[in-house]
Amino acid sequence: MGLISKFILPSDFNLNDALLKQAQIARLLVSDLYKACVNDDREALRAISIVAMRARKIKTKNMAQLLDVFIAPYDKESIYRMITQLDWITLAVKHFQLEAEVYDTHSLSEYNEILKVLLDMATALEEGMSRLVDRDLRAIAESTDQVHDQYDTVVEMCANATAELLQQDDIKRIIRHKDMLAQLKEIAKRIHITANTLEDMTIKIV
Repeated sequence: MGLISKFILPSDFNLNDALLKQAQIARLLVSDLYKACVNDDREALRAISIVAMRARKIKTKNMAQLLDVFIAPYDKESIYRMITQLDWITLAVKHFQLEAEVYDTHSLSEYNEILKVLLDMATALEEGMSRLVDRDLRAIAESTDQVHDQYDTVVEMCANATAELLQQDDIKRIIRHKDMLAQLKEIAKRIHITANTLEDMTIKIV
């Protein structure tokens, strides 16, 4: 039995908990970004990079554990996509932070409404991930539906904000904020794709 445990049976780790931790820190990053922008807090904005480093360590650990598992509770390709897509959320938030600092945006508060919807999306995704352990497919579907609807909302809000920008004469400001809005859409896109991956996982366990 010792040889079987060592070479055939899966490693002793809770995959649901591992994925949930990664989803939680992704939501934390979006929350930190929202709070930094609401308060126009540059120190809080810079601190996001520290949380992003923690998120990357969790991603690396989850990937290593996945590679070490012989038998997984879900399709391993779906798990791989989930790990990488959650990491993409982290990267998208980090890239927004980078652009905000490099462009030296004078006021971050103008992105508050969009960021609030992004936070709701990240929270819904986390809630859906938390329901994987008990395979509550109805609750997961409600969470992913919410993410899908709110993704459309973010795209619409960004389009309206871009239209307002184009009515101005300051070309540098237009370019700078257009890039920032594009990065906000990228965060939303990554949350949306991760929700699609969650749906893919649930379909395969029905």
